[in-house]
Amino acid sequence: MQMRGKRRPLSQQESLHERVKELTCLYGVSQLVEQHDLTVEVLLNGIAELLPTAWRYPDVASARISFDRRVLGSAKLDRRWQRQREPICIAGARRGHVEVAYREPRPLLDEGPFLVEERKLLQTVARQVALAIERREADAASAVLQEQLRHADRLATIGQLSAGVAHELNEPLSAVLGFAQLLQTETDLRQQARRDLSKIVDAALFAREIVKKLMLFARQTPPQKTHIDLNQIVQKGMSFLEARCARENITVQRHLARRIKPIWADASQILQVLVNLVVNSIQAMPQGGALTIRTRNTEHGVCLVVEDTGIGMSNEVRDRAFLPFFTTKDVGRGTGLGLSVVHGIVEAHGGQIKVDSSSGIGSRFEVELPQQRPPRGGRGSR
Repeated sequence: MQMRGKRRPLSQQESLHERVKELTCLYGVSQLVEQHDLTVEVLLNGIAELLPTAWRYPDVASARISFDRRVLGSAKLDRRWQRQREPICIAGARRGHVEVAYREPRPLLDEGPFLVEERKLLQTVARQVALAIERREADAASAVLQEQLRHADRLATIGQLSAGVAHELNEPLSAVLGFAQLLQTETDLRQQARRDLSKIVDAALFAREIVKKLMLFARQTPPQKTHIDLNQIVQKGMSFLEARCARENITVQRHLARRIKPIWADASQILQVLVNLVVNSIQAMPQGGALTIRTRNTEHGVCLVVEDTGIGMSNEVRDRAFLPFFTTKDVGRGTGLGLSVVHGIVEAHGGQIKVDSSSGIGSRFEVELPQQRPPRGGRGSR
């Protein structure tokens, strides 16, 4: 309900006082938004507490922010109370709203008991809330991608070490085991020597089993293959990376095939391929540049192209680009595993990767992936 009667215009002093309250509220909201360590719940609760202080009648004002079925601030607003409400829209989707209501009737102003300036303030706050949440969600998604990359790097490291251990230990272990078993066939061995040989054989078998388990651990995450759309992988990956490109003064162009063939592949691993290649391109353009991503159909599958205008590679560097631990970056700037991880994933999917690069001109990575078919009797592979 609201009090009936004619609208009483505010005096100049009253208007000035209201503007000061609104600016103070906006400053408080901005301070909260800049605290990136706050959870979404704490952030929205803090904003909901600030809002009533900016309205004409703060003593009877309540504020609430609804977001993704969560309600922050005043848990319940009576439907009979007059209110102002603005939607929270993120990426074109309505995810909630911000609202302020009066618990008691108040004199008429511009919009019932509310001022036009209060509506504008509410719109600004709703936009700030949307931007803050969008940034936090992007950071969370980026953290997930970074963890996936670190996981891939760890697996690549373990795989490389496992291969080295197997190569170096298998031969001497086989010799130790073979000679020990050969000695066990002697008939004139003392009982103590026979027991000692048995211990040697057991120890050698145990060591060989450790090598096998280490190799198994390096492959403990088998591909989870399904039918995937390469264009969707590109859209998803670039939604996380375009903000970084913008910060690095890198323009991004996408040229995606209209009707891309579905391929039988592990979506998360193909996403890692894209992310690793794009991050590699970003690091190759410290002064900014252009990044182009293309997809197209091929005779037997699909192709992903990542092209940059970065510093490029010499012939020597290009020939060693996919070797594990090889990097031209400064210490602490890279592990030298990013491109080797890409190479491993592509090969595991039966594909191939090519690189064309020239110093001072840029690099072009082309990944070809076969269409393949799912195994009979199952929709995915484990």
